[in-house]
Amino acid sequence: MISSKLFGMHGWALLLPEVAEGVLAVLVLHRTVRRWAGEGAGLAAALVLTLTPITVAITRSNNLDTPLLLLLVCAAYALTRAVQEPAGRAATWWLCGSAALIGCGFVTKMLAAWLVLPAFTLAWLIGAGGPWIARFLRLAAAGAVLAATSLWWVAMVALWPGDRPYIGGSEDGSAWDLVVGYNGLGRVFGQGPGPGGPGPGGPERGRGPGPMFGGDTGPLRMFGDEVGGQISWLLPVCAAAIVTAVAVAVLRRRGRLPEAAVLPTTGWILWGLWLVVCAAVFSLQKGIFHPYYTTQLAPAIGALCGGLVAVLVRAHREGARWPAPVAAITVAPTAAWAVWVIRRTPHWHGWLVWPVAAAGVAAVVLLCAASVRPARLLPAALVAGALAVLAAPGAWAGLVPFGGASMNGVIPAAGPMIAPPFWEGRDMPRDLPGPGRPGGPPRSGGGLTPGQKKILDYARRNAGKARITLAVEGGAMAASGFILSGDSRVIGMGGFISADDAPSVRLLERWTRGGELRFVLGSAMRPGGPFPGPRGHAAQRTAWVSAHCRVVPPAAYGGSGGGAATLYDCAAH
Repeated sequence: MISSKLFGMHGWALLLPEVAEGVLAVLVLHRTVRRWAGEGAGLAAALVLTLTPITVAITRSNNLDTPLLLLLVCAAYALTRAVQEPAGRAATWWLCGSAALIGCGFVTKMLAAWLVLPAFTLAWLIGAGGPWIARFLRLAAAGAVLAATSLWWVAMVALWPGDRPYIGGSEDGSAWDLVVGYNGLGRVFGQGPGPGGPGPGGPERGRGPGPMFGGDTGPLRMFGDEVGGQISWLLPVCAAAIVTAVAVAVLRRRGRLPEAAVLPTTGWILWGLWLVVCAAVFSLQKGIFHPYYTTQLAPAIGALCGGLVAVLVRAHREGARWPAPVAAITVAPTAAWAVWVIRRTPHWHGWLVWPVAAAGVAAVVLLCAASVRPARLLPAALVAGALAVLAAPGAWAGLVPFGGASMNGVIPAAGPMIAPPFWEGRDMPRDLPGPGRPGGPPRSGGGLTPGQKKILDYARRNAGKARITLAVEGGAMAASGFILSGDSRVIGMGGFISADDAPSVRLLERWTRGGELRFVLGSAMRPGGPFPGPRGHAAQRTAWVSAHCRVVPPAAYGGSGGGAATLYDCAAH
């Protein structure tokens, strides 16, 4: 909002904060990992985050995942400082600061921010100094800060006297219902009847999101067609990093490895558990899931890759012979997986298969040979290995600014289009309001069609002193084009997708009786086809408008009739 106030209502002005937040997230991740594993590890983590395709895509979209990512990375930095500080006031302040940042993340995207809490909690308890009772007391203080910074707005909504705005997505208008329902447990266990509207899996939320929303639920979702190209490229490296960390810890305990080659356990717990918990929740959740949620995994993937680089470099410097073979074992499956992902859509830059495969083979051969003659072959092996594991995700990320086929205003993603948005099917039924149809989403760029412009112009000319020029059934998606096409007050009824009880029938009655609202653009969708007609609150509004308002003949505003929506005049009510 501040950016648009300063620079005007432009697309780049809306995206400028997202880009700045993405850059800051890279910087803070570098600083965080550097404190844990050194400069090289920090640079590697920052590079991985920069080249993660879904992270690049989401920073070019006006979604909340980028600010959430920045807040969580900042929280990880604060926790790292808390663990490294001697037991005392400084450690408490850093820990509470970490909790406050996660609380801000909760205000940004609710329970998604709390997914990292197991990792942060265990990392603190294992890595902090001082007696256990002191660790638990400081953790309790941080928990109080977390609750206060997370739930203050929920309490304000509940305690606000008099009328208050309806909380979109909830079933009863409360913030708490939204937190634990539609945006909370509903995402994990599947939405039941109520807000949410139709989706590709069926007419009600309880039917599930379907493959169009990120692939089938299961342990392999992160590797599926819809998600694999967004985040999975370096997951084999992360698996190798965790196994290597455990093996190194065992060797150090047995005295076979010097202390200098071992990284602090806290970092492995923080980033490893962050990755495992978030990936498990995203993979197994039965409710709405979009591939861009996986950008929350990217900092952990980057940190684990950086940690593996640091361990191998330190062990090599200590004279160990096993780092090169371990690197070869890591590169081989990572490059093979990249080749597999590219070959799933060979029509979209399938040529990447050959350089990735060649770099992978060269890296494995050189790394195996480097275990015998490291001085001559190791530099070339490292370059080939970096190309093998980073070339494919880097290419997918680099192609995003140049019009990646998956980029759209609703579900941003990198790479080729796997499934189109539900309104872009070739055989879209006439009753379904789509781009270019009254009552449907705006066309690309947010502009109105000639028919939609005629409806809005007619409402402007005849609304008189009405406070609201036009109310559009179909939610924010249907009304956005009308709202952006001038200074007239246009509202989208039903929240995001027309499922909310906002405005209610009672409020519509009050508005029309008081002359605050005259024209309503109502949906004309009929049951049948891939999507049903109006249901729930939308059906109640549609029935009331049909019964109490008269239809404006299309000829009155220059329309041709037969569209997917009907203009109503409620002045007589």
